[in-house]
Amino acid sequence: MPVPILMYHAVGRAPAREAYGLSVTPEAFAGQMELLDAGGYTPLTTAQLADRWRDDAAMPRRPMVITFDDGYEGVHRHARPVLTKYGFAASLFVSTGWVRGAYEERGALDTMLDWNQVRELAADGTEIGGHSHTHPQMDQLPDNELWFEALRCMEIITGELGNPPASFAYPYGYSSRRVRQAVREAGFSQSLAVGNALAERCQGPYSLRRVTVQRSTGIEEFEQLVEGRSIARIFARDRALTKGYAVVRRARAAGRKVSRTRV
Repeated sequence: MPVPILMYHAVGRAPAREAYGLSVTPEAFAGQMELLDAGGYTPLTTAQLADRWRDDAAMPRRPMVITFDDGYEGVHRHARPVLTKYGFAASLFVSTGWVRGAYEERGALDTMLDWNQVRELAADGTEIGGHSHTHPQMDQLPDNELWFEALRCMEIITGELGNPPASFAYPYGYSSRRVRQAVREAGFSQSLAVGNALAERCQGPYSLRRVTVQRSTGIEEFEQLVEGRSIARIFARDRALTKGYAVVRRARAAGRKVSRTRV
């Protein structure tokens, strides 16, 4: 059974310019959750979905997954009350170097969560997953930096929450066989890409696809996404750009590998 996994980022009325396109307003988010509730959808966490597929367990009526990437403060301020209202599970993937606190690095695009807010979300039942440490394009990293991004993320979340995270989401959705292996060996049981398609068991636990919800997503288009209708048409331009950029990224990665070999 194909399952829609929704990918959100910032939730806010006036996010920073860099985060604007992939943000949604609090009002839009509330309307989308109301639609899911009225439609009888049952949100699962990423880990719950993966466990059911691994165990061949029965699915609830109209299963789906709500995910948030990066760790924007608006997830706590605006999304949390709505999720609580409907009793919806969700998965939050944090870049540990962007979370405000002891491990903070530069690079965050807007106001981010702090660790107390992350713990409050976890106490509500939100799954906390990894999203690297500094949010790089992981498929472009040399091996030592790739391992650092996966392992440091795992270590920090484990230390802050007391339990190791089960799930990971690739920054920008970019991965490769080498990246997937690093994430798996760091201890994550499953991971998410983007792909703008419904998730299916046959994609494998480290390549699950998601659909992007963004500022321009109206309520009718949102309904089409969760029902799996017209997804190819909605994201036709994005897919063409993604394919082209994938070729460029592979060429860059190969070029860096050759340069390191010559040195």
